[in-house]
Amino acid sequence: MSLFLWLASQLSSCWSNISILGVFLTVFTLLLDFMMRRKNWSHYPPGPVSLPFIGTMLYIDFRNPHLSFNKLRKKFGNIFHLQNCWTNVVVLNGYKTVKEALVQRSEDCADRPYFPAYEHLGYGNKSEGIVVARYGHIWKEQRKFTLSTLRNFGMGKKSLEERVAEEAGFLCSAINSEKGRPFDLRFLVNNAVCNVICTTVFGDRFNYGDEAFKKLLQLFENSLNEEAGFLPQLLNAVPILLRIPGVPQKAFRGQKAFMDFIDVLIDKHKETWNPAYTRDFTDAFLKEMEKGKAAEENGFNYNNLRLVTADLFAAGSDTTSTTLRWGILYMLLHPEVQSKVQAEIDKVIGRERSPTMKDQVSMPYTNAVIHEVQRFGDIVPIGLPHRTYRDTMLQGFLIPKGTTLITNLSSVLKDETVWEKPNQFYPEHFLDANGQFVKPEAFLPFSAGRRVCLGEQLARMELFIFFTTLLQKFTFVLPEDQPRPRQDGRFALIKSPHPYLVQAVPR
Repeated sequence: MSLFLWLASQLSSCWSNISILGVFLTVFTLLLDFMMRRKNWSHYPPGPVSLPFIGTMLYIDFRNPHLSFNKLRKKFGNIFHLQNCWTNVVVLNGYKTVKEALVQRSEDCADRPYFPAYEHLGYGNKSEGIVVARYGHIWKEQRKFTLSTLRNFGMGKKSLEERVAEEAGFLCSAINSEKGRPFDLRFLVNNAVCNVICTTVFGDRFNYGDEAFKKLLQLFENSLNEEAGFLPQLLNAVPILLRIPGVPQKAFRGQKAFMDFIDVLIDKHKETWNPAYTRDFTDAFLKEMEKGKAAEENGFNYNNLRLVTADLFAAGSDTTSTTLRWGILYMLLHPEVQSKVQAEIDKVIGRERSPTMKDQVSMPYTNAVIHEVQRFGDIVPIGLPHRTYRDTMLQGFLIPKGTTLITNLSSVLKDETVWEKPNQFYPEHFLDANGQFVKPEAFLPFSAGRRVCLGEQLARMELFIFFTTLLQKFTFVLPEDQPRPRQDGRFALIKSPHPYLVQAVPR
């Protein structure tokens, strides 16, 4: 009996010690969390209550973050703070706020947050690509080199314009082969737009039926889908979770497969590379890598070639093809707009000659429709996150150095103080009283400032030539047995239309 009582007393003592330890660890963890989250800054933007460990992440629908931001904006104003675990985030809303940050405080807001979730792709020191690279010497050298090389290979020149016009012809031929049957335009448009960037980066285009090409496009789409949702935000905010074996491989399987495919394309390219003859962007980058230590210091290495190439695909293909798909969808839903565009095309170009960029000046209505597609389609609603390079003030609020900034571009493109009918498809937003084209300053689909989209110039050219060529050759109608397409879109970094079928009637 005494032995039993002794054992009971020992167990009771042990349990008491465990309880005390548990309470201590709980208090310590909560105190640590509080210290990580507390802010001593005055004039810091307001925001929702931050919960232990997860911060304010429960307030955000990461599948439609721009909608969550618009709700919070009504309560806290155009600038408010959030907290992803222990990462301080400030969301900027409305044209005046975003302009002040990206244009007037351009360098202050030019940095990018570090993305630990990309490390398994080769992302790291001196290898950050361009789009998400942190602001500094290497980013400046890479961006300067990329823009100058793209110009050498025709960006902004007639040579690239002719290439786009030729690809528009291939696209029309592929649509003709559908013989008026209902079809999903997504695949053919993706192929056409992606071919333009493939020609520039790898020196050649793919046939639309090429299996490798289909695989490339599918892998790229999968990789974008993995960027959206709660999990990527959590892994970047708490990078220690990425050290759990197998987590990056399972969470970002599509990204890894896409980069593996890029490796295959680059390796094949290197087999035929001749340093004396520069065929395309890849050759130019390889040639720069040969310059030794100075080039290495500027980020010219194999890992960066892979990442810059992936950036060019993202900047030069998916946003443009998605915009074109929104454009055709709006023509289905607004046939009167489609008829007015076609009438202008017939008057200025006719039905035989291929459109050129010179025609744009003489086609204010078509130009207005394309811009309204970009505005109302709201393709990149929240842009890519910025990070403050140093302490700065915005609208009277202090934004400390190292704060992640989210630019709610959707709130700019649909700012009620700027646009007459912000929530309607209304091409007259871009026409003056005399029917001439005008572009309001709040038109920022490519963002603005030092981090403005790398592919903006190419995208503008592609949108005009592809869109005009398609409406020159076809009238797009909704198949009789199909429901009215949805307009809300689905978000995965890029907001794209839900799948829909279309009939292309030759003109």
